[in-house]
Amino acid sequence: MNFKNLNGLVPLDLISEIFALMEKFNFPKNHILHHQGTICNHIYLIEKGLARTFFHKEDKEITVHFASEGELITAIDSVISLKKSKYNVQLLEDSEIYVISYSQLQSLLVEHPKYEKYMRLILEQLYAEGANRIEEFLFYSAKERYNNFLNRKPSIVNRINLGHLASYLAMTQETMSRIRRQI
Repeated sequence: MNFKNLNGLVPLDLISEIFALMEKFNFPKNHILHHQGTICNHIYLIEKGLARTFFHKEDKEITVHFASEGELITAIDSVISLKKSKYNVQLLEDSEIYVISYSQLQSLLVEHPKYEKYMRLILEQLYAEGANRIEEFLFYSAKERYNNFLNRKPSIVNRINLGHLASYLAMTQETMSRIRRQI
């Protein structure tokens, strides 16, 4: 979800209040923002850089999400449920990150209940993105999934390790290479 696109969805006063609560950090490439098996208490906004959410399955890493400048990333399964997460959040580049704790965000919503509506709209947008991703796996070929990714995130496709991108699109690196040659 692109934070910049929230300007039409979320009032600027809410965005300002959230930024006032956030702390800015610089992290190196490959830094793990969140480790699987622990509870994630933070939401991250990427000002500069690139990150992925992934999990381990047998001896493989499966990437489930990428986020770049202006986008949010977290271990959503853990933040909402306050249970240990099955996901890791890793930076793929040196990055500048804004961090807010989920409890700070919740306190802001208790203090200003009028903002609850906007959090619901953000969650609805996240749900729609997740549903679209499931549909891609059910109804689209590997080549169509790759083309859809190119259309959705053209600015990051050359910044991503091909192995991470192949796992995100549920294909082998060989299939990815073949599709790229065809295009």
